[in-house]
Amino acid sequence: MTRANTSTVPGAPRAPRSSLDLGRSTASDADLDAMRAAAWHRHGVAALAINDITDPWLRQALINEATRRWGRRNGGHGHGR
Repeated sequence: MTRANTSTVPGAPRAPRSSLDLGRSTASDADLDAMRAAAWHRHGVAALAINDITDPWLRQALINEATRRWGRRNGGHGHGR
């Protein structure tokens, strides 16, 4: 059984809306940095982009800890694996 497209049926109810669909553009780099700073100051949570970590040893240590806690990344580089 297929469902009719409600947007073409006259008098049909509108499609459900989500509070996440606010129609805003994506956050700028400055906005993201401000959110990361607020998370650090308010909650003690550090949100770091792995590619921003320049020290290879520290970057790998962070990757290892995140992988241990939450598993492998889906979109990350496999480094030949």
